[in-house]
Amino acid sequence: MTAHLTAANRARAEALVALYPRPRSALIPLCHLAQSQDGWLCGEAIEEIAELCGVTASDVYGTATFYDMLHLDKVGRHVIAICTNIACLLAGAYELVDHAERHLGIRCGQTTEDGEFTLEEAECLAGCDAAPCVQVNHRFVGPLDPDGFDRLVAELAAGKRRAEIPPHGVLCRIERTVGLPGAETTARSRAGD
Repeated sequence: MTAHLTAANRARAEALVALYPRPRSALIPLCHLAQSQDGWLCGEAIEEIAELCGVTASDVYGTATFYDMLHLDKVGRHVIAICTNIACLLAGAYELVDHAERHLGIRCGQTTEDGEFTLEEAECLAGCDAAPCVQVNHRFVGPLDPDGFDRLVAELAAGKRRAEIPPHGVLCRIERTVGLPGAETTARSRAGD
C-alpha cells in the first residue's frame, strides 16, 4: 500500500496507536490527524487508517460518517457553521443563514468556487448564550448579525483571523504533552532508557 500520510504524520499516527491497548481505539484520533493534513478524509487516508488500526476501510468510513466534525468530501478552508436550534432560531438564526447563503452565493452544504468557504447549518453548538451561535472551523465567533457575518467573511478571506482560526481540519493546535505515555515509551522507561 502506498502511504498517504506524510512521514511526520505517519510517525504521529504510529505514536497515537501506541497509546491505546487496542489499535482500533486510535481510529478517531487518526481520522482527525488525516483531516488536519488534507482538510477532509480522502479514500487513501481511510485505507491507511484502516491498516494502522487493523480494521477495514468500511469500519473507518462507518465511524467517520457518524461524526459531523469529520468530512468525507472536500470542504472549504473555512467551514462556517450556523446553529439553528431553538435559542438561535429565536435570535434570528434562519435570517442569518439566508443572509450567509446570499452573501457567499452558495446554499448550506456547499462550498464556494474558490474553495475558501463551506456553509453548514448546525444543530446545537452549545453556545446558546451567544445566539445565534456561529463557529468557523469549530472555533466560536458569534453571536453575529448580517453585518458581523460580512465582516467575518472579509477578515477570513484576508487572513486576518489565522492566529485564532486555523484551516479546517485542525482540531487541536497543540501536541499532547500530558497523559499516559504510549506502549513504546513505557517499555523504554522500564528498560532504563
